Amino acid sequence: MVKDGVMQNVSSIFSVHVFPTIPGGSIGIRYGALTAAADDLELVIMGESGHGARPHEAIDAIWIASQVITTLQQAISRTQNPLRPIVLTIGQINGGRAPNVIADQVRLLGTVRSLHPETSATLPNWIENIVSNVCQTYGAKYEMNYRRGVPSVQNDPALTQLMEAAAEEAWGRDRVQLLMEPSLGAEDFSIYLDHAPGTMFRLGVAFADRPNYPLHHPQFHVEESSIVTGVVTMAYAAYQYWLSR
Repeated sequence: MVKDGVMQNVSSIFSVHVFPTIPGGSIGIRYGALTAAADDLELVIMGESGHGARPHEAIDAIWIASQVITTLQQAISRTQNPLRPIVLTIGQINGGRAPNVIADQVRLLGTVRSLHPETSATLPNWIENIVSNVCQTYGAKYEMNYRRGVPSVQNDPALTQLMEAAAEEAWGRDRVQLLMEPSLGAEDFSIYLDHAPGTMFRLGVAFADRPNYPLHHPQFHVEESSIVTGVVTMAYAAYQYWLSR
């Protein structure tokens, strides 16, 4: 859509996303970082195959891959600013051909999440330095493919304040929440924010009398009467923005 010109001559942009932990019909406002940058990580650890009874004659790619994972997780807490969170999750591992054969190759797939753009910019080199050092220590080789995903949603302060005021005027203070914590989920609304300032608010869709399942859960449902709340809030914020120009 950006390539097709949808953001041409756009001065500001508003967005809404449902949220199942906020009561239906309420609004969640967040200043600053709302969601995380989300990148894809692929690592291939290459060793040398051998008989499972003679590990000293081989280079065990599975064991080295486990060292890579452990070192990355431990290094986050010792080398990264704890006030700037990073979540690195290896969600898929493939390797090995038989139970009594030392694997010569392991493929790791994962996701890397962070909230601060400055931190996000350093992560590929930080990860590769650790992987390189572990592999060099044990005689393995590696290939790394780090693919940038979507950046973090950084809500514009002035537009967020406008959104908060519009929601309060439309629905009352008791139906507007200030969200103290961001989400480490990802949102491609951030790509629009590369072209214009904007803000995204959360629309509460939780039921008062039944279980509320998380986003993307197969049993996720919304309190549909909340849709009116979202539409009115979005329209009234746009109207207030137009008046302020």
